[in-house]
Formats: sequence, structure tokens, C-alpha cells
Amino acid sequence: MEFLELAKHRYSARKYKNKEIEEDLLNYVLESGRIAPSANNTQPWVFIVVKNENKDKLRECYHREWFNSAPVYIVICGNHQQSWKRASDGKDHCDIDASIATDHMTLAATEKGLATCWVCNFNTQMVTALLGLPEHIEPIAILSVGYPDDSADIKRHGTKRKKFNDVVFYEGYK
Repeated sequence: MEFLELAKHRYSARKYKNKEIEEDLLNYVLESGRIAPSANNTQPWVFIVVKNENKDKLRECYHREWFNSAPVYIVICGNHQQSWKRASDGKDHCDIDASIATDHMTLAATEKGLATCWVCNFNTQMVTALLGLPEHIEPIAILSVGYPDDSADIKRHGTKRKKFNDVVFYEGYK
């Protein structure tokens, strides 16, 4: 499948089958995040897989019924002690780098027939306590992963996204 087709097939799944993910598929998704690019190659991320004893507790950090159907969660964390900071304004690229890694994982999962949903609206204090994260490690996103039990219209991008000419400019903002 060509990249644009793959990207169009990726969607935010809201329903998963009650089926475990094979370890090799999960490792493929995680490896896709591990090899993602980062600012100054700092790789300021940690991926915490939750699929057993902490699963019910993690579900308490984000109260949505659909979230409970995912068999696996990957908590993407950023290490602010490792992340690159831009010299001109001090911009910390930790969130950007973690987001790139997360996007790599969503696309790898899609390629392998899995579905994901990128969750950011969760209780960060509860996740930090549950996973025993030190102060410099921030939980940035939770990626629910599983076999989809729903689907999305791959033609939705024609109506659910801004038009090309509304987001692409040449030689300056116009």
C-alpha cells in the first residue's frame, strides 16, 4: 500500500475486538516508534506498554466507555532532561518528538491491520502515579491499540480536512 493510502486508512478507532495482539505485531509497532526521527537525535521518549495488571487502573485515567475495549495501551512519555531545546527561544521539542514517534506507531499499526486512537485528554497525575514516573518524565499520550471492531470512511478526508490551498502557501504566509 502506498503511503497516502495507508495514511487515509488510519483513523481514531473507538471500538476494538476482544482479541489479544500478537507479540511480534506489538513489537513491530513499538519498533516503528523507536526508530522515529527526533530533534538533534535526542530520542527523548519512553513507551510503557500496559496490557495486564495495570490495564484497569489506566482505564480510570480516561473515562470513556470505548476506551475500555482496547486490549493494549502504549503510554508515550517524554523525557524533558533529554529533549533538545532550540537556542533562539528555548523551545522544548519533547512533545514534538514524542508526537512523531506516536504517529509512526499509529501508521505501523494500521499497516498491520490494527487500529489505534491517540488520547491526550487523560488525568496525567493519575498516570504518573500509576506508572511511577519520575518528575522529568511526562506522560504525553496514550495510544490504545487493538484489532478494530469499527471502521472509518477513507474518503472522509475530502470533507473532514481543510482544503489543500487553505493550508499550503509558497514563499510566505498568504
